[in-house]
Amino acid sequence: MTELRDLLALTLEHAAAYRETVATDTKLHRSYHEMRERVASPLPEQGADNAAIIDELVALAEGGLMPTVGPRFFAWVMGASHPAGVAADWLVSAWGQNAGYHATAPAAAAFEEVAEAWLLDLLDLPRQSGIGFSTGATVANGTCLAAARTGTLLKAGWDPDADGLFGAPPVHLLLGADAHSSVFAALQLIGFGSKRVVSIATDAQGRMLPSALEAAIKPLSGPKIVIAQAGQINTGDFDPFAEIATIAKAHDAWVHVDGAFGLWARATPALKHLTDGIDAFDSWVTDGHKWLQVPYDCGFAIVRDKAILNRAMTQWSSYLPTTAQGDRVPANYVPELSRRARGIPVWALIKAYGRDGIAELVDGNCRLARRFAERLAAEPGVSVLNDVVLNQFVVSFGSGDAAARKAATEAVIAAVLADGTCFVNGANWRGDWAMRVSVSSAPTTEADIDMSADAIIAAWRKVQGH
Repeated sequence: MTELRDLLALTLEHAAAYRETVATDTKLHRSYHEMRERVASPLPEQGADNAAIIDELVALAEGGLMPTVGPRFFAWVMGASHPAGVAADWLVSAWGQNAGYHATAPAAAAFEEVAEAWLLDLLDLPRQSGIGFSTGATVANGTCLAAARTGTLLKAGWDPDADGLFGAPPVHLLLGADAHSSVFAALQLIGFGSKRVVSIATDAQGRMLPSALEAAIKPLSGPKIVIAQAGQINTGDFDPFAEIATIAKAHDAWVHVDGAFGLWARATPALKHLTDGIDAFDSWVTDGHKWLQVPYDCGFAIVRDKAILNRAMTQWSSYLPTTAQGDRVPANYVPELSRRARGIPVWALIKAYGRDGIAELVDGNCRLARRFAERLAAEPGVSVLNDVVLNQFVVSFGSGDAAARKAATEAVIAAVLADGTCFVNGANWRGDWAMRVSVSSAPTTEADIDMSADAIIAAWRKVQGH
């Protein structure tokens, strides 16, 4: 126990030192290839001292850690791993629980059940729904869509969990043209295929067009699944959920939404209207390691009919524990039997923030995103390409044809990363290569936004030769 205490104390010092550093240094100093060469070594023949291993691990990782938890990280939608969640996650590792069953982890099962109820309340989704605690939105989408597969095919007289998909009635999949890649990965994972979809036209903000959905679904017969989006990855915008639900339900379709970050708009009265109608859906996905600031990894697969979710996920063997009827079995909500106790950091984060704190976090990030976009748009030659309705926006630089704008934008991104004030990334949007900005970190302040805007504007002026 003395060794464990010493190791945890050493780890605490390293962790705290990193958090202090990343608050001011947003550069990624070493590439993957540099890190690969740095870390590569022959297989150890003998064991090493534990404290020396931790010290070496920290030394080797130095310079190759993405500044995700820093206040000026805007490259992707990633949370900053709130201290309460980090501490709770350390306890999860120390406790070493297998959170699949009550018998293997009674406390973990209880915390997860309470966290499930809190999440449904926070997101104001049907309270009878079940939530699977997954690694992230990709697996959560796969979990929900597996439940959709079960539900729609059972209605058609086919049991896909027992009989597979060979010979099954075809399931029609309809989703917006700007759906996130994780949805296609999930479809591939559950045997539907990433290309066997009906792509529905979208508007300039990436929102699904109800008229296009109506036209596409009308001639289809048999099982159908409609997949909508809450928070388009570039614009942050939302599909018109009420209209989608009406159309889908009129054609007896299961309706699912990928809301990896956007579903959290339901946690704040100021933004909840963006999700009007979404409570009529059958399944929903969001992440904990994005806006809730839970440490990686944590996603939520939410299904209205938990019996269908359990049917799609349940596995059993004689050696597994038996449970009383009505008890919530964590392993029946996700594909994994063995897994971390993800509900514990979620419980800790909701306790740390409370309902009001989560609403303020989401509102605050969205206010900062609007401030950021307005600062950049005021600079000549800088174009914000979307309406900033949430925490996302895309920016292009320069004029002329698409190739010229792409070259200018890439040069600005490179200059910003070299400067190190903030971390940004690029993305393709409507034929333009743009700088994509995501404001989703709890530590970010107005000062961080202004400092970052100044750095980007300075980089743009430098690229122009000013």
